[in-house]
Amino acid sequence: MSLHIIVDGYNLIRQSPELAHLDKMDLELGRDALIEQLAAYKRIRPNRRITVVFDGTSASIQGQRQHQKSGIHIVFSRPGELADGVIKRMASGERERAVIISSDRDILQHAEAAGCAVLNAEDFVFRMQVASRHEDGVDAPEEEGPGGWVPGTRKKGPSRKPPRKQRKTRLRIDKL
Repeated sequence: MSLHIIVDGYNLIRQSPELAHLDKMDLELGRDALIEQLAAYKRIRPNRRITVVFDGTSASIQGQRQHQKSGIHIVFSRPGELADGVIKRMASGERERAVIISSDRDILQHAEAAGCAVLNAEDFVFRMQVASRHEDGVDAPEEEGPGGWVPGTRKKGPSRKPPRKQRKTRLRIDKL
């Protein structure tokens, strides 16, 4: 069972300072840069399916609403439909095979209710950066990520086993 990463495209772009800067200059620049970063991440983690969903209403796209680029499946919502609806439909269909990347609470709540693992967009940006640094041979274990997360740290103190659903979700997110 391959893990399917479903990304809320514009949401992730606006959570990354580098991508947000490009997005302000030109919407297409931001999209292309995100797709390049996701393709680089896919080269590091080749057994992951990655789909990025964009709002088709704000995109200057011609023709196809779905296509592949550098191994990344790109989906644009139909006119009058938001990417949120597309992501929710995908989450309902994929269930526990998917990890939803967004900072939109409504999407995350729907995805969790459908059985998907969820990850905040800012946390995923950090994970992509850590993965690319390790691939480049740079160790970055001491860097602190969003929410105080430090790779490789373990909780100290009395152990308490979280509920099974939480453990399964954590395992899927750790596979990223």
